[in-house]
Amino acid sequence: MAEAAPRTAAVPAQSSAEPAARGASQAGPREGGPGPGTTTGKAPGADHPSGASGPAEQARPGTTTPEGPARAPRSVPGWLWTVPPVAVLAVVFLYPLALVVQQSLSPENGGGAFDAYASVFASHSFREALGTTVWLAVGATVGCLVLGFALALVIAFVPFPGARAVAKFIDVFLSFPSFLITLALLFVYGTVGMANGLWTDTFGVAEGPFHFLTTPWGVLLAEITYFTPFVMRPLLAAFSQLDTAQLEVASSLGAKPGRIIRRVILPESLPALAAGGSLVLVMCLNEFGIVLFTGAKDVTTLPMLIYGKAILESDYAAACVVAVVNIVISVGLFGLYRVVSKRAGA
Repeated sequence: MAEAAPRTAAVPAQSSAEPAARGASQAGPREGGPGPGTTTGKAPGADHPSGASGPAEQARPGTTTPEGPARAPRSVPGWLWTVPPVAVLAVVFLYPLALVVQQSLSPENGGGAFDAYASVFASHSFREALGTTVWLAVGATVGCLVLGFALALVIAFVPFPGARAVAKFIDVFLSFPSFLITLALLFVYGTVGMANGLWTDTFGVAEGPFHFLTTPWGVLLAEITYFTPFVMRPLLAAFSQLDTAQLEVASSLGAKPGRIIRRVILPESLPALAAGGSLVLVMCLNEFGIVLFTGAKDVTTLPMLIYGKAILESDYAAACVVAVVNIVISVGLFGLYRVVSKRAGA
């Protein structure tokens, strides 16, 4: 009983000290500022002169800084970026083209604006060159379409070793110059080429029978050989997107390969054929190297006529007239090619 008295006396003293300590802890923030873990009720950035919470927000457009109102960065107008390429295009291409058109309308030797056009259009050489250019371009385009479609079918649907390498080679072939193919044909079928040499050695005659490279048919063969990959490339891209399930269903129903090609593959490849054919037509109209390197003297196309009028005859007005006609035809066909290629997705 004697030990219980001190314990009961200490308990009230401890309980009376707790409210005082609690009051001191609550009074501390009011007098000395916020303590750890306490909130003051102020919004973030309330003590900042501009009301911003950090340096990154002080430069925000429309806000006021101690130095004054912030200014938004000036952006470069979009049309200004087109000035350098347009200037280069105008100097390199448009200015020489304008000179050609001006020379055709106002020749240096005098005369009316369209006198040179009337003289060129009335000449037999121009009409013959125009006809030769058109039939060579159309014939080469048809040959490229037929041969390119057949070769693309074999590469895409007939499994054989090296098919992928052949497809890659077609992409590389597109970068070859046209005269390189013509030289290769001359080495094989030229007057002193391999075919004539083999013929003379076998039969003991003075010369061989292969002389067609210097004729329009030789030019046609060279153009078909060179431009066929330009048809095969979009065709291979179209065949790669063809659903093979359609071919399997048609084959399971008993359709023969010819019917599958005619009813399934050909309709799907028509846009690619049109795009490749229109591109070949444009390029054949402007082809100069193949005709020159075959040595076909009797084959005169529009590019060859321009070369002859300007370089050999020094008739620059007539050369400019033929060049303008060639440009108009080429630009029109190129516009057709762009329309067809967009629809084909090439």
